[in-house]
Formats: sequence, C-alpha cells, structure tokens
Amino acid sequence: MPEASFESLLNHARCGDTPAQGDLLRRFEPWLHLLARVQVESRFAAKFDASDVVQQTLLEAIKVFPQFRGSTEAELTAWLRQILSHALAHEIRRYHGTAKRDLTQEVSLDAHLAQSSQRLGALFAESGPSPSQQLARRELDVVLAEVLSRLPDDYREVLILRHLEGLSHEAIATRLNRSPGATRMLWTRALIALRQELRWSEA
Repeated sequence: MPEASFESLLNHARCGDTPAQGDLLRRFEPWLHLLARVQVESRFAAKFDASDVVQQTLLEAIKVFPQFRGSTEAELTAWLRQILSHALAHEIRRYHGTAKRDLTQEVSLDAHLAQSSQRLGALFAESGPSPSQQLARRELDVVLAEVLSRLPDDYREVLILRHLEGLSHEAIATRLNRSPGATRMLWTRALIALRQELRWSEA
C-alpha cells in the first residue's frame, strides 16, 4: 500500500483526523530527534534525554495542531522547530530549577536548531548529485534525517559528530575511543553508505 502524500495527510489532519495528525507528525520524528540530540549533547552535556523532549514536542504539536496555518512541509518544519525549542527550554528550566519562562533563551534555541537543520542540508549537498525532482519537493534536512536513522549506529554517530557538531577527526576519535586513522576510515565508509541510502531514497 503506497504511503500517503504529505498533502493528503495534512488535509485529513486539518479536518480533525487524529490518526492522520499522528501519522503526519511521526514523519518528522527522526528529524526532531536529530536536532534535539545535537542540542542536548553539544550544549547541555546530555543533562536530559533527547527522546523525552521529542515526545513532548509531538504531544504538544498534536494538542495545538488546529493553530497551524501553513500548507507546505517547510512551514510545518519551521512550526515544529519552534515547538521543539519551547520543549527544550522547558527542560532547561526544570534542570536549573527555575519556573520563569525566558523568551530570549527560546529564540536562541530556535536559532541553534535552525543552524543544525541548515548543516543537515549542507551534508545532503555534499553527499552526491542534485536531488531528484521527487526529493526536491521535500525539505532535504528532513529527508537526510530519515536516511541517517537507517544507517548503522557507528556510521550515524561519526556523521553527526563531524557534520552537525563540527568536531575534528581527532576529537571524534577520542569520543568514539578509536584511533584518528580508524575514525577517518569510519567516516569515509559512513559517507559512502549515506550516498547509497540517498540513491535508494530517490529511486
């Protein structure tokens, strides 16, 4: 059975179809998890769990879905990114024991999330030729997050550390408890695997 299109799911979701809302938003779960994980690991030293933040984001998105007025995947990802920044800010306040909402912090978080999303798009561009017309209609950072989620754990990890967190090969080697040479080889194999997965996604 073919997967429902974004437009079809969005139309059903707008009509109050709760299963359609869930199906639509779950398509963005790998992307949300990747953005949350980068923030938690690089900025907050894993003080809380990225998966919990993503679940809070999805639950809140379903709750306030009638407020979404966009019609494109780009508009939906921007909207979800804002909800994710709110969820991250909430966890930060809870971790620091503060109840007051800091809008400046949420704006900063959203900016960092946007930068991570842009880095995903840049990695997509580095990974091969221009996307097919089918993929070009989608947000490439969302597509890449889906593809990364299908890679072996060590491949995904080295690509995230190198391209999203911006670590050197030496720093990654320390993080992964490997030699710098083995880390570079792992990164090369991971890029090859990523390109292969992207070709399958375009088929």
